[in-house]
Amino acid sequence: MCFRTIKRIFWLIFAHFAIFALASPASAANCAYATSQGSTGPSNWQTYCWLDFSGFRDATARQASGQNFSYTLTDGTVMTFNLKVTGSSLVGSASPSWSGAAIGNTAFMGISGKPILYQTAAGTTSITISAITLTPPTSGSIANYMLVAADGESSNQGESLQFQTNGGSWQMLDQAGPISGASYPTYSGIGSTTFLENGATGYVGAYVVGSTNPGQVVSTLVGGGLQGVMFAVRFASIRLNTQISQARADPADQFNFAIKATGSGSNMASGTTSGASLGPFVAAALSSTAAIPLTLSQTMAPGSVSTISHYRSSLTCTNAIGGSSTTLPVGVLTTSYSFGALQFGDNVSCSFTETPYPHLRLAKSLAASGRQFAADQFVMNIKAGSAVAATATTTGTGATVTTGTTPQFQGTPGVIYSFSEAGAGSTSLTQYTSTMSCSNAAASSTTSLPAAPGGVVTPQMGDVINCTILNTKRATNATLVASKASLASSDPVNGTTNPKAIPGAVILYSITVQNTGPNPVDTNSVFIIDSLPPQIAVGSAAAPSLTQGTTSSGLTFTPSTDVRYSNAGSAPSNFTSCTYSPVAAYDPAIKYVCINPKGAMAGSSGSPPSFTVSFRTQIQ
Repeated sequence: MCFRTIKRIFWLIFAHFAIFALASPASAANCAYATSQGSTGPSNWQTYCWLDFSGFRDATARQASGQNFSYTLTDGTVMTFNLKVTGSSLVGSASPSWSGAAIGNTAFMGISGKPILYQTAAGTTSITISAITLTPPTSGSIANYMLVAADGESSNQGESLQFQTNGGSWQMLDQAGPISGASYPTYSGIGSTTFLENGATGYVGAYVVGSTNPGQVVSTLVGGGLQGVMFAVRFASIRLNTQISQARADPADQFNFAIKATGSGSNMASGTTSGASLGPFVAAALSSTAAIPLTLSQTMAPGSVSTISHYRSSLTCTNAIGGSSTTLPVGVLTTSYSFGALQFGDNVSCSFTETPYPHLRLAKSLAASGRQFAADQFVMNIKAGSAVAATATTTGTGATVTTGTTPQFQGTPGVIYSFSEAGAGSTSLTQYTSTMSCSNAAASSTTSLPAAPGGVVTPQMGDVINCTILNTKRATNATLVASKASLASSDPVNGTTNPKAIPGAVILYSITVQNTGPNPVDTNSVFIIDSLPPQIAVGSAAAPSLTQGTTSSGLTFTPSTDVRYSNAGSAPSNFTSCTYSPVAAYDPAIKYVCINPKGAMAGSSGSPPSFTVSFRTQIQ
């Protein structure tokens, strides 16, 4: 074998191994956003993530196998492609590529890394980016994305840039103005798969074009001096936050808000409220390389006391980019909204507003003097009309109140609610003076709050109202409380069988008197004057009687001497002034019945002493 043949074989073997040695795994890189818009930059400058070519190697890209790139984009998507170069050599370059370039000087300022593939000598360079694949951070695949191409240097007279795509037709996305003057290259091919720009004299602006879903893009750079090209992935961005209107239903309540991939349910971005602030809170931000259907959701965070049903959740979104056809919710009442897919370039901001439904709570407090009687307890009621909406009965002794706060009640806006208390068992509220104070966590609410026990409130959305009734026991006393009842005994039609209160009916009247205070009543000082309605007559058939209560009053009663009558036009001032004697079984002349049992009525020890005096009357 001749030496030339051996050298030839050796060179081929060497070349083979040289190529093998030079072939490298995919260069790992990221994309970078501009840090500011610049003086001529577009309003959506933040939606472009420019590919960093710091790892570009011209020698590798010229091999038959080209140079492989892998980018982990800001949303976690992994973008891979193969890059091949022919013609004049290239180098990765920072932006701006020179002082006369538009991008980096007047627009898209501060792009980090080396986003420009820049010629090192005049001539023609072909760049083929192929096998473009985007893999989402969640399961599945990306079938819709946008690749962006732009002039990374300046196309002056005699220079040109051409971009060919096998994806969607080129769209004119934006442009960057020249550093001076108003000159731009001429261009053609918008709406087709080949975009061509031809240079102009002087300082020129730059175009930014995009193609959807390409698998391959071929760029041809013709530089009279030098030419450069940039590539980006165009993002659609969406931000979601939560703000709380008026107040939290419970101070511990916090919210999770999330942007999710609709298909998998995976969180793409999320945030959580914190502290006592009403927000808005730090937004969950997602810049998406692809048109992935999204769902916006709102849930309660762990540790919250309330459930999401205690709040009215309203979602509103706006888009900083005009002309987008993306449908935006405005004031939609929901906790989970299927947003659909963003369009490339969208800059959407969304906010959940959480407004609590009206929440009411009533509590009991006792002054330091404590209870009048050791067994005294209280029933706290929030009512809607006569219906009890929330209730609690106290326990405890002395001044200590336990279980004295009603559960927080979720009300309805516009409904009237009352705050009241009652004595539990034999407890009498007459032994206490009561005041009520109320507060509303919704500081800016215009709802008028009740000022005393038994008061009412008509709450509105956002109100979180807490009221406390404070009871202070009275000094030792004797307090007589009287109540009156009537019962039909017979009537002229039905006799004693289911009698009715009709003319001629006999009515059994009864007056019950309690001493709710701890002190006894002075001897013979209990004096009752009952004013009869004009249609009721009483007389010699009255047959008065006294019955002791569960706890005896200690009084004695003699009907013939302890009951008298009066026909005066005004109430008698004392028992001795009652001097009228009935002239009939039911005498219509009688206006007042006077009752004066004898003895000292006993004081209460927690179960009030009582007696009931009953007598017969007739309906005239």
